[in-house]
Amino acid sequence: MNIKLISRYIGVALLFNAAFMALSMVVSMLYNFDESLSPLLLSTIITSLVGVFPLIFVKKEGVLNLKEGFAITVFTWVLSFIFGMLPYLLFGGPFSLSNAWFESVSGYTTTGSTILTDIESLPKGLLFWRYSTHYIGGIGVMIFMLMVLPTMSAFQLRKIEISSLSKDNYRYRTREMLRVITYTYIGITLLTFISLLLAGMPAFDAIGHSMTIVSTGGFSNRNLSIASYNSPAIERVCILFMYLSSLHFGLMYATVVNKSKMLIRSGVFRYYTSFLILFSLAVAIDLMFNGGYTSWELALRRAIFQVVSMATTTGLATADTNTWPLFSILALGIAMLHGGCSGSTSGGVKADRIWIFFKSLRSELTRMLHPTAYVQVKVGKNSIDHGTVSNALLFIVTFFFTSLVVTLVLLFGGLDFTEALSASVASLSNSGPGYGECGSLGSFAAFSSFEKLLLTIEMFLGRVEIFALLVFFKIFQK
Repeated sequence: MNIKLISRYIGVALLFNAAFMALSMVVSMLYNFDESLSPLLLSTIITSLVGVFPLIFVKKEGVLNLKEGFAITVFTWVLSFIFGMLPYLLFGGPFSLSNAWFESVSGYTTTGSTILTDIESLPKGLLFWRYSTHYIGGIGVMIFMLMVLPTMSAFQLRKIEISSLSKDNYRYRTREMLRVITYTYIGITLLTFISLLLAGMPAFDAIGHSMTIVSTGGFSNRNLSIASYNSPAIERVCILFMYLSSLHFGLMYATVVNKSKMLIRSGVFRYYTSFLILFSLAVAIDLMFNGGYTSWELALRRAIFQVVSMATTTGLATADTNTWPLFSILALGIAMLHGGCSGSTSGGVKADRIWIFFKSLRSELTRMLHPTAYVQVKVGKNSIDHGTVSNALLFIVTFFFTSLVVTLVLLFGGLDFTEALSASVASLSNSGPGYGECGSLGSFAAFSSFEKLLLTIEMFLGRVEIFALLVFFKIFQK
């Protein structure tokens, strides 16, 4: 394995992290040189030195193979987690080693779970760094690298970093695809920021929440998340852009730039949108009849926001869902598992895989009724090959198996069933809050160090969509 070449790629990724640390340091200066300045300054220096070292002293030699591509993917994420801990560790306060690790991994994987019980007590510079980890993780550290390192090996890394479900739908070459992702990501960020400002959100809050929404992350600088604003206008803006951020970036880009109807014609898009509408209505009805709500307007507001927040795996909140009736809790749990669309920043199983599952189920039933018939699985007008169908179904089984195994371990540690199951699913789907202590307005502060470590492993598995990490270990066993 070409360690020198791998170290150069990882060095570039660390420099991106250092750039956002420096930006967070500027924010600290703008807010009267708050107490996060020194931790951020030292973190910037350390991360920059480690990142620049291989670029200066290591020669660029050779071409990447698949094994090295997987190594770059895994080590880039892990080292980002480690160096992302530095501002928290140096700041101290609530950030023990396990808490700093949890907050860092949760940020980069865009999970949005937190160990903080008083977020508003943190200085602005550190709050901006929390948002920055979401923003870096949302677009993907590897995507940042590919944008600045034109190389023939980019195709190999793209195969590893981007889901096979979304890859086929972009229909762009590597460099064009990166441009599409970047323009869409930045465009949604700017539109969200402007819209939140117009809705009445303070400037710093609007910047941070635009970063957390486009990355479908969930970190907020308010203890009560979006509920603290009690603003229908802000809630509507959040709902709209959480939804847009969970759609396929390539299809959105083609729809806007080429003025095509690719997005609307997509069967996955129609299925996913219908899912959100039906679940929102069902939860609203449940809140009215079983949840003690007396206003349809408020019930719909709360239901739509929480369903969209969970399905997009963003995790922002306008209500304490621990107090909701059982049907609504179960519906939000299903939405959390479901996730958004491939080719977006959302986690979960993904609407594409679930749509393929339903299509393959229908095809199998047709085969049983007509044994001699040749039946293909089709999504829209496109036939799906057997490998893609098998991959989707295997992923769904692996996803559920992993979440159940972690749930059993958490139960053995003393957590109650609802809390253990929801924490496991929330971590693997990168959605953030669960139920109980780790509910929509709670935190993971009471979890043990081992439980936090276990959940961060799940977060990482969810972010790289399980198979990339499993293949990495398989390769290095040989």
